[in-house]
Amino acid sequence: MPQWALILIFVASSFVGYLIIRQVPTLLHTPLMSGMNALSGITVLGALTVTAVALKPVSSVLSVVVGFLAIVMAMVNVAGGFGITGRMLRMFKSNKNKREEG
Repeated sequence: MPQWALILIFVASSFVGYLIIRQVPTLLHTPLMSGMNALSGITVLGALTVTAVALKPVSSVLSVVVGFLAIVMAMVNVAGGFGITGRMLRMFKSNKNKREEG
């Protein structure tokens, strides 16, 4: 697959993602975060796939470096999202549940 096609896929998916997230009301951002974490896993798979394609003929070092950075940033997004969601869910536990766990 040519590199310009991969860049075109990246730009198109970024634009579509922005348009989708922009339509979500602010009050729904936090409850939807846990669902979006699962969808962020798809970003990791996409980054892995693009990096694997770049590694096959080793077309350029820049492609491999950008792919690696995409994998790292997508994993930071997934891990941070799950951490924030866990913290948010702990806020909604009752005091009785907190004493039993603590």
